[in-house]
Amino acid sequence: MKDTEEKNGKQESKKHKVVVIGAGPGGYAAAFKAADLGMDVTLVDPAANPGGVCLYRGCIPSKALLHLVKIQEEALKAGQYGIQFAKPKIDLTKVRAWKESVVEKLTGGLGQLSKSRKVKYVKGTARFLSNSEIEIKSNNNRKSKIAYDNAIIAVGSTPATLPDVAIDHRYVIDSTDALKLEKIPKELLVIGGGYIGLELGSVYAALGANVSIAEMASGFLPGVDKNLVDVLYRETKSRYKELWFNTEISDIKVVNRKVEVAFSKDNKEQKKKYDQVLVAIGRRPNTQNLGLEKVGIALNEKGFIPVNMQRQTNKQHIYAIGDVTGEPMLAHKANREGIVAAEYIAGHKGAGYDPVSMPAVVFTNPEIAWCGLTEMEAKEKNKDYKVLKFPWSASGRAATMGTGNGLTKLLVEKDSGRVLGGGIVGKEAGSLITEIVLAMEMGSTVEDLALTIHPHPTLSETIMESAEMFFGKATHFG
Repeated sequence: MKDTEEKNGKQESKKHKVVVIGAGPGGYAAAFKAADLGMDVTLVDPAANPGGVCLYRGCIPSKALLHLVKIQEEALKAGQYGIQFAKPKIDLTKVRAWKESVVEKLTGGLGQLSKSRKVKYVKGTARFLSNSEIEIKSNNNRKSKIAYDNAIIAVGSTPATLPDVAIDHRYVIDSTDALKLEKIPKELLVIGGGYIGLELGSVYAALGANVSIAEMASGFLPGVDKNLVDVLYRETKSRYKELWFNTEISDIKVVNRKVEVAFSKDNKEQKKKYDQVLVAIGRRPNTQNLGLEKVGIALNEKGFIPVNMQRQTNKQHIYAIGDVTGEPMLAHKANREGIVAAEYIAGHKGAGYDPVSMPAVVFTNPEIAWCGLTEMEAKEKNKDYKVLKFPWSASGRAATMGTGNGLTKLLVEKDSGRVLGGGIVGKEAGSLITEIVLAMEMGSTVEDLALTIHPHPTLSETIMESAEMFFGKATHFG
């Protein structure tokens, strides 16, 4: 959308001035799309290049490390099949350097894309002064003001902390500290059995730490279908020294260079000592110090910024995307929201964020991925559904890869056969889940999946054979 103004009797186009606050996957996607649509875009972030938490301190460095972990685990497992490797030697300095090189390559590439798209990239932080002006504080503490027609808030989130527990970044650390790999402690406690705790816990276990995990819920990944999580649990439990489920942490204190942790379970307290404790209990939105009160934007009861389908706040010219708007806190969600916001500012009134399904992936080994409704959610919504499961023990491709403990699962509506959700646990689950996501977005039925010819032998066949179970038996199982 472009405004017009009268000048010398002629209608001249006036570009929208868009300021995007935060250059993570949502922010840079919004900025790039807005620039592609002809708008005057300023992108503000403290980092040297776009990328945000995901590229600098989250998705990318953690997946780089998890890739190395999987290589090591596959090498050790190959001994079962007749190929024996010597015990891997870990050079932590080289591991850190390789991880950082991946980050630098990707963030540097985004910096070049900013320039080629003529996005004004400003290193600093921003806060609202009014409904038309933003203050930018540069990294050297110089302040300037910039006018805007539209603003997009994309400042992301930071690691959540436990009440009355100080993160000292030495003995008690968060996920950002953990990714620095400054040292590998002999005894490490990970507080939190969600995706952050499991991913980082598996990295440190592979690098030589004795890792224990404490989780308030009854198992890993609360909220994810149990039969998927059960496979992950069986495959990974041996990596950990101790697993504390249904357990609360009642106290943490550093005594003589050790972290003393008090566990509370079944109304009994027990204390143990660790070299380091990683707090990985989730993330909280970065909604402080934005000057939201200056423009009349209030947070909801959970501390997030309320938005509509176009990602507009209660101020129609101010948008919010990504982690600051609520769960799920996923990079690909923020990316799509950023594009929607930019398109709507440009006048694409049909644009709206309304996905049928949002995939989630935990990049452990094996991976676990899901989309759409879980069984718990289907029951809560009183859906008349059918569960279709295909064990990878019946998959030829899984057998050739030594991953026969995997599982593919579909939830379908009984009457129509419409796909309501799905989950996969096993190698490359994060890539395989996309087929189920697409099926849901297209309104496909289980028959569509069953009749789609899949190449053989592949892991993708497990989706086809799960679908076949709706009609009785699959070709290779039943």
